[in-house]
Amino acid sequence: MSRFAVITDAAIAVVADLGMRGLTHRAVDARAGLPLGTTSAYYRTRRALIEALVQRIADLDRVDLAENSLPAGDTPALGPGRRLGPSDLDQLATQIAALVDRWLTAGRSRMLARYACLLEATHHPELRVILDHGTASRAQARGILAAAGATDPERAGDHLVACLDGLLFDRLVGAGTRSAPEPGTPESRSDLAAAIATLLRAMSG
Repeated sequence: MSRFAVITDAAIAVVADLGMRGLTHRAVDARAGLPLGTTSAYYRTRRALIEALVQRIADLDRVDLAENSLPAGDTPALGPGRRLGPSDLDQLATQIAALVDRWLTAGRSRMLARYACLLEATHHPELRVILDHGTASRAQARGILAAAGATDPERAGDHLVACLDGLLFDRLVGAGTRSAPEPGTPESRSDLAAAIATLLRAMSG
């Protein structure tokens, strides 16, 4: 693993546990098990460290989307003129639910750090590269809903991603943490799939 990955993964863990106020060079060194001063040698300022952290989150988000590619309107998987039917939407809901559930478990620290960085980016425009995640996922959602017959796939795709982000936030830190099934369980994935299937059907009509 590269030194960039070691340092920024440790920074993600620090922010997830302590928030942005807890992000210091010393804290990252300690979390990564590196000699004191290593992080500051690579990133002289806190701003540089935050920018590297945001870049790492954006890179990992892109890998997730690439590894969990879903059919879009212009992909060969659909075939010429093929439309997504109800069974296709149910299958997509199951795939998306599995990804969301993984973000609630194995990816939990990254999601918490991403939300913290999004708030930080409202005051620091240079950090808005983190919004690239939303750009890619919206393009994917628009393709899916276009193939499902949505009358306005551009708007519907944006709405779908916003709803999914709200669902993730609710299960991660909101009221859903009290009422939803335990993340990482079949019950969690089934419950998420039911909610997502409802969204897909509603937005594809």
